[in-house]
Amino acid sequence: MTDIEIARNTKLEKITDIAKKMNIDEGLELYGEYKAKISNHVYKKLENKKDGKLILVTAINPTPLGEGKTTISIAVADGLQQIGKKSVLALREPSLGPVFGIKGGATGGGKVQIAPMEEINLHFTGDIHAITSANNLLASLIDNHIYFGNELGFDRVVWKRCLDLNDRQLRQVETGLSGESKIVPRKDAFDITVASEIMAVVCLAKDLKDLKNKLGNMIVGYTKNNEPIYAKQLKAEGAMTVLLKDAIKPNLVQTLEHTPAIIHGGPFANIAHGCNSIIATKLALKLGDYVITEAGFGADLGAEKFIDIKCRKANLKPDAVVLVATIKAIKYHGGVEKEKIQEENIEGLKKGMDNLYRHIDNLKNKFGLNVIVALNRYSSDTEKEIEFLKEQLSRKTSRIKPSRRMGKRWKRCNRYCRKDS
Repeated sequence: MTDIEIARNTKLEKITDIAKKMNIDEGLELYGEYKAKISNHVYKKLENKKDGKLILVTAINPTPLGEGKTTISIAVADGLQQIGKKSVLALREPSLGPVFGIKGGATGGGKVQIAPMEEINLHFTGDIHAITSANNLLASLIDNHIYFGNELGFDRVVWKRCLDLNDRQLRQVETGLSGESKIVPRKDAFDITVASEIMAVVCLAKDLKDLKNKLGNMIVGYTKNNEPIYAKQLKAEGAMTVLLKDAIKPNLVQTLEHTPAIIHGGPFANIAHGCNSIIATKLALKLGDYVITEAGFGADLGAEKFIDIKCRKANLKPDAVVLVATIKAIKYHGGVEKEKIQEENIEGLKKGMDNLYRHIDNLKNKFGLNVIVALNRYSSDTEKEIEFLKEQLSRKTSRIKPSRRMGKRWKRCNRYCRKDS
């Protein structure tokens, strides 16, 4: 069966029953039978509860073949549930652009999915729509301010409009062409919504008050003297916060094996920090003994941003890092052509291992973290290739010993954490 057929043929538990597994008996805002938002006061009730273990899922450098971080994240959470552990997933929301593009959805695959997959991949609970509205409200306030006299002295507007679709025609546009007397035509642009700074701000805010403060501190333009103009100077932060009052609440769904999954926020990793919200992760740590979360792109981008940005802001540290690799991706990094990637090739596999070794070394020695390599297995992988990989990893990683400088960067990161707080 296809992914969607598997999802549709799986009987889901009611979301109220999923919440009971985490001892949430109140504070759910239901969106039908299988989706809910978790109210802000749930975390406050659990504030003094000890945190569970945090497991970060990352990967070797991305290839056109796909490595499967989300699939592995869901599989680890389901696996922990199967052996009697109380696990919770904390992942990003999918964006409509990739869903309708080449990348597709972000709810896993096969029997390893979060559900209801169609709803999560499409409108879900409206968070991304709310962010789109808040972003474009700010854009309209800027141009309205300029129209009515430009008291703040905008010489250059850097705030873009956004839309949650891959619409290339809107990447660069001309605006203000209506011919009205006081309208100033100018060049403008559209980003995809998950590339909006508001998405990053929502995911880094610790509560509604902090969100309002962060929204006000966003730079929207510059004067002739190159002085920054902030959103708060337009008095825009209050209206944006009202639009986002529900979007800041984490969403609760489930895997096909009924493991609780908190899905919230979705900033792209190439322009922001590429991981789910601080609010969702910290809530999950209070609700589960093991929390599995994910960082976008490879470990050299997603995992580093997770540690350098999110962990500093939230005062977190992963207890373990799962580094996802595939035989196909390793061969690709070893120079094997995409068209021949499914053919057995030990030499190509051997050459591509350096990419994997570097990520292990960075995570283990630069950050001082516990690293587990997870092989996302495909039907084209041969037993010989799998055994070669296991043998090489066993031999090589035994020689990657923690140095005296192990964790030096992490200590520096923690120092910044304390300074920020």
